[in-house]
Amino acid sequence: MIKERKLNRYSNYNYNLPGYYFITICVQDRIKYFGKIGDGRMILNKYGKIAIKYLMKIPNFYTNVAIDEFVIIPNHIHIIIEIKSVGTEQCSVPTGVKNINYGLLSKVVKSFKDVTTKEIHGALNDYHFQWQRSFYDHIIRDENGLYNIRQYIINNPSQWNRDRNNV
Repeated sequence: MIKERKLNRYSNYNYNLPGYYFITICVQDRIKYFGKIGDGRMILNKYGKIAIKYLMKIPNFYTNVAIDEFVIIPNHIHIIIEIKSVGTEQCSVPTGVKNINYGLLSKVVKSFKDVTTKEIHGALNDYHFQWQRSFYDHIIRDENGLYNIRQYIINNPSQWNRDRNNV
């Protein structure tokens, strides 16, 4: 008997809709690949620099997507992704998922995870690096929520010693 996997996205929400989305992407087993926190700031190492390089390139491939605010922490990344409008993308990576609720947001995250993994494996010769399966998302519904999440992201490195992912 094959166990059916729990869906991570909201079942009645179209993730192609314009708006702001708070995303958290974690490294498999919470291994601290991206650098370290020093004096309340993130100090990126070569893994973290690869992650930021491709994070900043997302709008080049998804012209209706913007990176609003982000932070790279030793073993995960927080991002606010803005979907401005939905159109034909020049470099979408198919997810193989027929459910429209997965939509553009999942394509963006999948593409980012794929390209960073390939570069880390190839350029750094580290074939142990893996992202955790899927990602956490939160639909930001208003300006107050957007402001609060931006503040959370900005202050995240200074709160690292209390972070549940700091294992």
